[in-house]
Amino acid sequence: MTGEVITYATLDRPEAFTQAQIGWVPWLHAPAVEDLTERQYAGLVDRSRASNEYFRLLVRDPDILGARTRTDKDIFYNTAEGLPRAERELAAAAASRENGCVFCASVHARFAAHYSDRPDDVQRLLDEGTSADLGPRWNAIAAAARALTQTPPQLDDTHIQALADQGLSVLEISDVIHGAAFFNWANRLMLSLGEPGQRH
Repeated sequence: MTGEVITYATLDRPEAFTQAQIGWVPWLHAPAVEDLTERQYAGLVDRSRASNEYFRLLVRDPDILGARTRTDKDIFYNTAEGLPRAERELAAAAASRENGCVFCASVHARFAAHYSDRPDDVQRLLDEGTSADLGPRWNAIAAAARALTQTPPQLDDTHIQALADQGLSVLEISDVIHGAAFFNWANRLMLSLGEPGQRH
């Protein structure tokens, strides 16, 4: 049954982008926790992630998952220099909002609201999209994330200059670009493997 596609007739799907905690369910069977090998646990990096069906799907290729997880952790937790955590989360939330990943948008919007203490502005991003007026600095970050999320990407010198005009350093601009670009890719992967919602 490994390759069998799962369908959900009784799935509570979110009706809009939200900061609330929501679930995600895969369309393919994930390996069972008890069947994971030590090599796969190494790919998870953090053993507790074995409880997450999404990561158990990705652990079929533990080397790629390991690289993905370390990149993810570096983007959000290596904040001694560069962009503050709130704005890293904002860039990811904007990318997720632009490409339609309701689950990832909820996660990163919730963290952006928490670390910035600006829940109303974060909700405006979710309600109105990446063109919402969030103030000059956040507008520049959202615009860069939006540009990176297009196919093909539309980021150009004007986006970089807009970020610099808001006082972002070269390292902070790099964090915006890498964070948004990474989550544009991660969102599209998640969108292809399942959907947001809670099983009955």
